[in-house]
Amino acid sequence: MSSSQARVIDGALLAKSIRESVADKIATYKQRYPRFQPQLAVVQAGDRPDSTVYIRMKAKASEEVGIHFQHVTLSEAATVQEVVAVVKRLNDDDSISGILVQLPLGPHIDSDDVRTVTESISPEKDVDGFHAYNIGLLSSRASSPLFTPCTPAAVIRLLESTDVPVSGANAVVLGRSDIVGNPVVALLRNRDATVTQCHSRTKNLEQIVKQADILIAAIGQAEFVKGSWVKHGAVVIDVGINSIPDATKKSGQRLVGDVNYAEAALHASHITPVPGGVGPMTVALLMDNVLTSAVRRFEQARTRKVIPLPLDIKAKVPSDIEIAMAQTPKPITELAREIGLLPDELESYGKYKAKVELSVLGRLAHRKDGKYIVISGITPTPLGEGKSTTTVGLAQALGAHLGRPAFACVRQPSQGPTFGIKGGAAGGGYSQIIPMDEFNLHLTGDIHAVTAANNLLAAALDARMFHEATQSDKALYSRLVPTKKGKREFAPLMFKRLQKLGINKTNPNELTPEEINRFARLDIDPQTITWNRVLDVNDRFLRKVTIGRNSTEKGHEREAGFDIAVASECMAVLALTTDLKDMRERLGAMVVATSKGGDAVTADDIGVGGALAVLMKDTVKPNLMQTLEGTPVFVHAGPFANIAHGNSSILADRVALKLAGTEPGESSDRVGYVLTEGGFGADMGMEKFCNIKCRVSGLKPDATVVVATTRALKMHGGGPEVTPGKPLADTYTKEDVVTLQKGCQNLARHIQNARKFGLKVIIAINRFSSDTDAELELIRREALAAGADAAIVSSHWAEGGAGARPLAEAVVAVCEGESNFKFLYDLDLPIDEKIDIICKEIYRADGIELSELARKQLDTYTRQGYRNLPICMAKTQYSFSHDPSLKNAPTGFTVPIREVRLSAGAGFLYPILGDMQTMPGLGTRPGFWEVGLEPETGRVVGLF
Repeated sequence: MSSSQARVIDGALLAKSIRESVADKIATYKQRYPRFQPQLAVVQAGDRPDSTVYIRMKAKASEEVGIHFQHVTLSEAATVQEVVAVVKRLNDDDSISGILVQLPLGPHIDSDDVRTVTESISPEKDVDGFHAYNIGLLSSRASSPLFTPCTPAAVIRLLESTDVPVSGANAVVLGRSDIVGNPVVALLRNRDATVTQCHSRTKNLEQIVKQADILIAAIGQAEFVKGSWVKHGAVVIDVGINSIPDATKKSGQRLVGDVNYAEAALHASHITPVPGGVGPMTVALLMDNVLTSAVRRFEQARTRKVIPLPLDIKAKVPSDIEIAMAQTPKPITELAREIGLLPDELESYGKYKAKVELSVLGRLAHRKDGKYIVISGITPTPLGEGKSTTTVGLAQALGAHLGRPAFACVRQPSQGPTFGIKGGAAGGGYSQIIPMDEFNLHLTGDIHAVTAANNLLAAALDARMFHEATQSDKALYSRLVPTKKGKREFAPLMFKRLQKLGINKTNPNELTPEEINRFARLDIDPQTITWNRVLDVNDRFLRKVTIGRNSTEKGHEREAGFDIAVASECMAVLALTTDLKDMRERLGAMVVATSKGGDAVTADDIGVGGALAVLMKDTVKPNLMQTLEGTPVFVHAGPFANIAHGNSSILADRVALKLAGTEPGESSDRVGYVLTEGGFGADMGMEKFCNIKCRVSGLKPDATVVVATTRALKMHGGGPEVTPGKPLADTYTKEDVVTLQKGCQNLARHIQNARKFGLKVIIAINRFSSDTDAELELIRREALAAGADAAIVSSHWAEGGAGARPLAEAVVAVCEGESNFKFLYDLDLPIDEKIDIICKEIYRADGIELSELARKQLDTYTRQGYRNLPICMAKTQYSFSHDPSLKNAPTGFTVPIREVRLSAGAGFLYPILGDMQTMPGLGTRPGFWEVGLEPETGRVVGLF
């Protein structure tokens, strides 16, 4: 056979077709998903000319096909640790599809170090296919690697292009490197070739090669294989690339392979040239691997597959803590990965809870938000109607049973009710947040940080009043702006106060005596102080105290009090903040008193705003936990639902909405759901959610789920009082459709109110074991008649997510389409008009009656510039009215406004109706009696 009869396998031509195919696929994918962008990162240590040439080839190919190329250069002396650190950063960079480290590294890097570097590359980004994970799977007939090494893959593609059968052929592979020889052997065996692998110590090499139907040469020795060794009609794939002297070349050298091409072409049926054979194919298949990685990662990010935890459902439902302790949560890092969080976006607090970095909002800013649903309820009994349980059960149904991205967003419970009479807020039965003991106790310390910040401000306030009362203007100013090392300077925060006072001076020595007086003296009127100290305990004896009684305070006593920590404005600020900068400004803007001249005195006036932000800087990160069925829950902030707005944080909702959202180009059937809970009945938590929280966040809810029970509706229909600790009357444990029918007026009013906000309404009828089918059907009919979009009986307490599946299906169906959300009132209206609108439209009152104090306060707030704030009504949760004895759907009453307080930092005014307490008290038999530890295991027992 003459050389003209040997068919040349044109690797350059085949590589061109592969690159064109890759380019077409990328363009098609980008057309559907505009944000899809493969990116290859190449790490190079030193500047070896040959390595630089190879990298330039990869960069050129990347540009040609539409892959972004990142070239990371290090010095030749870079240590293994430095290279690994760069690789790990690229591993964590979600925009990087593939990583390769250009070998060789510096001369000080031995083979073990090279393995350390290649093993540091994530197998999911190992587009070179050199990681032991991929090499190992390549050698297994039972599985496939994530990536096939590019050069071995090029060998097979070139071989397949000849149409010469591989199955049953005798193949000889010269070389045993992990880069070429060993992977090629594995690939040929997987294609049923009979493979002989040869190396430097193989005997009778020439005779073995002469038996080869397929010869793969990868030994790095120029023209080592002679033409006489090649079997007639064999296919020769030459992987080698070696430089030999050639005086005819300008460079004085030319490239040849491991096979003597001219001689071998006389015997082979097909042969690859060098260059122009394997080399171009290697680069082309690298591009293909990068595309494969990019598509796989993009699809994984879109899928966000949460693996449910199985439930062991028992017919007789055990106690909440027994159920919770029987379930083993998944590691929080695993859940984070499932929902699409990156490792550097998670800050673990133990195994089962973590904080989430707000950087995720920037990374996912392009996504369209998921569906946004506020979970509310009818006017409750003192026992609660299972709103938290419904939130968790519905999240489990959506996430674990319907396979949709689903997030529950709830408030962090206070230790006050945890150890008091209400118990925890983790849900109940088979719809709980776990670990429930950690959830109900310290969690990640956010409430403690709020407590510390609140009390620092209280201490600073009293200290400032003391020092102003005991010092002259000159002494006070000298201490506020002291001379240090011969120089006197204002603290940065002082310029805010100077600006507020209209003093445009930056040199402390230039202030006039009158300006010094105005700057140094806040001149607080003690009768106007609104800032209390806080504790996260129900402690009735701290509701009113006398402070400053020690002799060191020189008789500057005053009456003060303590609130529970979750009633602090610092907590309300946390719940309504939109980022760290916003929180800092809100904390500084909190008004603690009024000066004798009628000016508002803020935390920044006292100089403590920055310190408050420092104490609370970590609280802005939402806390991630999970349900019993392993679906995600954000637990963040815990503002009082009576005094504050009673909703979890805007930040948790925003993070959840992005994680549940859709990429540009995705169909609507991939959208996820965020279930955020509002405190107490819909006239409380939902109204404040809509009029306050949504104004600040700019988010538009799609629907509300209103939780209803036969128990609460019967109470509103005239049933006996429901009292914690006392047995329920027969009305509540036996069928009574007459009383139930009367109470459905309360449900109807909540539905009508929700409609005023443009919300779709789903009624979740929380099934109790004593409920009858007739009672449940009555509620369903009445809800639909009142205008609900759906009304579904749900048994999530006894059955977990499976029991809420019909409810979840209704939520999905009802939430199709866009939101028609609207606010109830305009912020530009006078304060009293906004209060009047809420009382008339939501409570159905005839009007309001302002006390003399309230009128004076409205005048003050209007003059101070706080007229345009939304209204946060502080009233009983047990009635639409101000009077807890007025059940069902009362009318014909006037709402007395006792006083109106200001939360300038949180950004709302709160009128106080009736006798509201901001520090709860412990009952005769608090819940802490049962709480304890198992000494042997440290497990919490008796919590609920």
